[in-house]
Amino acid sequence: MTRPAKTAHDSGSASDNRLVVAISSRALFDLGNSHSLFEQQGLDAYRSFQIEHENEILQPGVAFPLVQKLLGLNKLAGDVPPVEVILLSRNSGDTGLRIFNSIQHYGLEISRAAFTSGAPTSDYIAPFKADLFLSANAEDVGRALKAGVAAATILPSTAPPRASEQLRIAFDGDAVIFGDEGERVSREEGLEAFHRNETELAEQPLSVGPFRGFLSAVHRLQAAFPAENSPIRTALVTARSAPAHKRVILTLRRWGVRIDEALFLGGRDKGPFLDAFGADIFFDDSPANVESARRHVATGHVPHGVSNK
Repeated sequence: MTRPAKTAHDSGSASDNRLVVAISSRALFDLGNSHSLFEQQGLDAYRSFQIEHENEILQPGVAFPLVQKLLGLNKLAGDVPPVEVILLSRNSGDTGLRIFNSIQHYGLEISRAAFTSGAPTSDYIAPFKADLFLSANAEDVGRALKAGVAAATILPSTAPPRASEQLRIAFDGDAVIFGDEGERVSREEGLEAFHRNETELAEQPLSVGPFRGFLSAVHRLQAAFPAENSPIRTALVTARSAPAHKRVILTLRRWGVRIDEALFLGGRDKGPFLDAFGADIFFDDSPANVESARRHVATGHVPHGVSNK
């Protein structure tokens, strides 16, 4: 990949334009067995197990390949790292030693962390200025969304890691990038009313959804690289179809945000299309859609909007 040219901003603080991702230990590593032990036998048994096995390296979790690719972007970006990954964990510092041992083993450049000893981790997302929060804990994800941070629950998946070095991120539209007013009309008045509404309001931008800020952060990072040789590729994968596509395109144009691929599927099963795109992660609000998607790609459920009421 071609290195981006430095800008005037490079001589100062890089934090304003850096993409910051906060991730839980259970999203990053496979902690299924020890978490089951915690649920069945309690904190003392969990603590003893983690200390006893702290020198045993954890296996990668669902979001591990995504984190590897995100941090890999730093090798392409000259002197200023464009991506930082923060670890937020409900472990204690004591039981978290195994996690940091595993981070070091895999060579992940993660140096900042918060260990809360069972308390919610979401309070630390804002101080770390995270653009995105990924966790296996739905409660923490819900708290983050209510605080205005893009957040998703990482679901169990058997999807294989992608061979491509390019980072590929796919988004649903309504209730993820955009607001959920379209879904509300469709649910309450039917598909015909939805298409009529979107046609009449085609020139009016859609409202902002919970992932609007994260999409902009990804766009800023993409803009640092040549478009024809970018290490990042994005896709909008939506159940919308013509004529409801026009409002989406015009909204993204108004926002000045780049989406590399737009798939208007008209209600088709998203999983095979996400597989064809080669998504490293897909974000969707619909429980039905994420169940389909996680059989093909790593998937984050965004518990937002009318689909989750």
